[in-house]
Formats: sequence, C-alpha cells, structure tokens
Amino acid sequence: MNTAASETAPDNPIDVVEQILSRRAYEPERRSQNEVVTEIQGRWNDMLLFFSWEEKMHCLHLSCLINIEDRQPDHNKIFELLALINDDLWVGHFSYWTEQKMPVFRHSLFYNPSSRDFPAQLVNAMDIAIRECERLYPIFNVVMTKGLEPKQALYPLLLDTLGQA
Repeated sequence: MNTAASETAPDNPIDVVEQILSRRAYEPERRSQNEVVTEIQGRWNDMLLFFSWEEKMHCLHLSCLINIEDRQPDHNKIFELLALINDDLWVGHFSYWTEQKMPVFRHSLFYNPSSRDFPAQLVNAMDIAIRECERLYPIFNVVMTKGLEPKQALYPLLLDTLGQA
C-alpha cells in the first residue's frame, strides 16, 4: 500500500461545514455521514442551508432553500423569473424545487483536502447564497404569491437607491 496516497486521502468536508456553522452560532443537524442541514433566520423569512458531499466527484453541494410557497397554478412565471435571475448571476444558480414548490439557490465546490483555501471558499459560497436569497426574496414573493410578471417584479433591482427608508 502506498502510504503517501493514504495520507492524502480526502477527509469528509461535511466536518468542515459543521465547524463553520457552529462558529457562526447556527445549529447544524447531521442527517448522514455526507449531509448536514441548518435553519437560519433571514431578514424576510427562515432559510434552510443544506450541504451534501459527493465523494466520487470530490464535490460539496450547497443549497439554500427560500421559504416561500408557490401559490400560482401556472409555474411559467417562476421559470421565466429563474431564467432572468440566473442570467445575471456569477456564482451559483437558482432553481425550483417542485416537490416543495419553493425556489432554491444551488452551488457546488470541488474539494481538495490539501487546499488550505477550502474553508474560506466555503464561507464565501455560504455568504453569497444567503445574500442572493435575501436580495431576491421580495421578487420571488411577489411572483409566487401575487402573480406579478417577472420583468415587472425585477424592475426595482434596476434602480440604484441611496440611503435607507
């Protein structure tokens, strides 16, 4: 057996996720060896952060579920909104979890256990996911609960505002 190869065998990055979540005072729930989830209080509503480790691909998947239930019988507007939103995202993407009828932000990170940058990359990805979900919550909300047209709902994002009301 090659001892050098066994020394560089990948650790499970879910352990890193749990450490980061605990440091941030979130309560991680380890669902399995390769999954952890936590609920976080957002500005508008609670969000669910979910992490899943795919060992064969050396990839950690992050999902941030936005707690808005789609009340529209026709899902065309939500899919149009997703396309418009994803067009401007640099990191990750939004999709629609049909089973729960809720939008979800998704992003994956390749994991190299010898990289010291992974925890910082993970924190950045988590922050981006939370920030994007917070930023777009009102837009998803008016489309999914009131049936507003996606382009009309996105209009406020085009405005540069100064100060705070």
